[in-house]
Amino acid sequence: MSLVLKITLIRQSQLPFASKAISLFLEVPDNEEAFLFERMFDNKLILHCSRAVVLLLALGLTAAPVRADEAADLAQIDQIQILGDTDNANALKQLQSFQEKLPADASYQVKLKALKLMIGLLYDAGKASSAKKVNATLMALAVKEGDQRSINFAKVNQAFDEIDDGHPEQSIAKLTEVQDAIKASSDPELKMRISSAFGAVYASTGRFELALSYYLDALKLTDLQPRRQAHAKLYHLDSISRLYTTMKNPEKALATVDEALAISSATTDLKSLASLTMVQGVAYAQLDRNKDALSSFQKTLNIARDAGIPAVEISALDNVADQYLIMHNFVEAERTTKIAYEKADAIHDEYLKQLANVNWGFALGGQGKVVQGAEKINSVIAYFESIDSKTNVEGILGELGLMYEHAGMYKEAVATMHKKETLSDDLFKAESAKAVATLQETFNADKRQKQIELLGRDNQLKDADIKNRRLQQVITLLGAMLTVMAGIFIFLLYRRVRKTNAKLVEANLQLEFHAVRDPLTGLYNRRSFLEIMKNRELSSERERRENDSDNPDCLLLLDIDHFKQINDTWGHAIGDSVLMEVAHRLKKTVRDSDMVLRWGGEEFLIYSPKSNPTLLKKLVERVLSAIGENPVQVGENAIPVTVTAGFISLPFSDIPEEICSWEKAMQMADIALYLGKAHGRNRAYGLARLLVPHEQAMPILDHDLSAAISANMVELIEVIGPVKRKEINTN
Repeated sequence: MSLVLKITLIRQSQLPFASKAISLFLEVPDNEEAFLFERMFDNKLILHCSRAVVLLLALGLTAAPVRADEAADLAQIDQIQILGDTDNANALKQLQSFQEKLPADASYQVKLKALKLMIGLLYDAGKASSAKKVNATLMALAVKEGDQRSINFAKVNQAFDEIDDGHPEQSIAKLTEVQDAIKASSDPELKMRISSAFGAVYASTGRFELALSYYLDALKLTDLQPRRQAHAKLYHLDSISRLYTTMKNPEKALATVDEALAISSATTDLKSLASLTMVQGVAYAQLDRNKDALSSFQKTLNIARDAGIPAVEISALDNVADQYLIMHNFVEAERTTKIAYEKADAIHDEYLKQLANVNWGFALGGQGKVVQGAEKINSVIAYFESIDSKTNVEGILGELGLMYEHAGMYKEAVATMHKKETLSDDLFKAESAKAVATLQETFNADKRQKQIELLGRDNQLKDADIKNRRLQQVITLLGAMLTVMAGIFIFLLYRRVRKTNAKLVEANLQLEFHAVRDPLTGLYNRRSFLEIMKNRELSSERERRENDSDNPDCLLLLDIDHFKQINDTWGHAIGDSVLMEVAHRLKKTVRDSDMVLRWGGEEFLIYSPKSNPTLLKKLVERVLSAIGENPVQVGENAIPVTVTAGFISLPFSDIPEEICSWEKAMQMADIALYLGKAHGRNRAYGLARLLVPHEQAMPILDHDLSAAISANMVELIEVIGPVKRKEINTN
């Protein structure tokens, strides 16, 4: 699945259709319409009443007159809500017209119900800012009437807004406040909305299991709703299916969608149907069923157009374009993204405009208009950088680097991939630290709980011992029996504690193992290598030169050739098998003292300390042959696999490491690797030594290896892979 599809899915998982509305609340107008609400709901009759009459009204000693047609007004709002299920735009117009004609003395229930419906209609129309203003009007009206239930509903709406604005902590705080306030309440509708909001906020922060728990609680509460049960059930099944796609479990997502579609015939809710077909398309895309995905997204597009929900229509267009990109239909992808951009611009949605722009850029690049496409893509990168969305930036940089490489713009490809690797490293460190901290906190919490339990048991034993001494004064035999029983109890407790401590030690060892190992291949990960390099820097330069001048370390960076093509042809499961087999072959090829790491994606790194420089070329030949000599066998599939590599010694050419650090050496090895790609792949290039003083060569080597080679500044070692060697021998 491509980047744009993932971005669209994440945003929709935070704000599904009518998420602020759920069953009773659907969607409200722009600036002038919001002003009309404020003016219309300012009850001028109360302003003109005498202070005494107002006091009587407040005390309930007189009843406010009820309009004879209040029931008709409420019924009309219900009809508009039903219309909104199939034609959002028309329902919005009818509700606006209804409210314009509503007199100032309309009942509170009519005003309240109209506001709630308008909020949902506005969100589906892509007018989030207007919906927020109407929610503020609803809050003010509820406060004025002392209606705590509607105040809580408005607060839940605000919590959803906090998720959309990127403030999950504030959203959780607001939801917890409402939840505490209604603990004694038996209001199933409000409790359902709170559970749904908690599910959305935890999904947005990556706590998927907790999000799923809340969504399932909300789904159970749909059976207790007084009205529109089928709509509420569809909404929450849709939320659960979206969560499954975010958790990369497309099979469960499709099963949940099928369950929802089975009950969709009981409603006329086109909004939920559009959302469900969107999720279905995302799940198909995750399974590489691109034609099925395209068909589902086109269904979503047609439904969204019919129902008048432009935000969904734009998201569907983006995903349709994304499928065209995957199928290399770049002309159709460009046409579709232009439409999506124009529609996003019409509703002033900057996020959706950027999603369209990035697809547009890749569509232009696919047609050979690389410079024009890159300009659009870089503007999207700048936007995501401005909102600190590092994950999206990293994904776009990877796709942009591949676009440059396919266009033969290797210098730009190297620069882009270097920027991506730097950002990937930052993200890796942050995510790794967060994961380790979470696991350690869980471990510590379990340990503290065990200590509390043991302390409680110890206190119980002390109490029993005191009672036992008193009883010994009366019946010696009974005391002896109690002592024996207490001894047995202590023995059993001690044995149980030993088992618990053994499990805790095992959990701690597993934590330490996973912190330094790649979960797929079992190789060391980047974090473990960074620790080794950190310890290396702690030793003095003089010590290293005395000990390692004749036997420097070697860094060999490898990249599997055309790995994306392997995934596209055979699927990601077979791609994972290829990665594991490559890791196995590398471990068998190197010395026991060498370190093999998964550097990231399809990249591997071999760190060979104290290696013999004269045998370095032989090591590289063995590695290329081990990978490329025989195809990787996965089931009945024989998959040809080769690698391209770059290598260098450390210290390099006797240059002090404070001048040429391991980071710079890695950068030069990476540039050598890309030089190998530019010369046909299935080969390795290594930097043997400098032919000129390092002060002259290093500024050139930092960014342009080809120029340094042309200027005869560096001696280059070339190692041809096994397939290429056979071709040369044949010729």
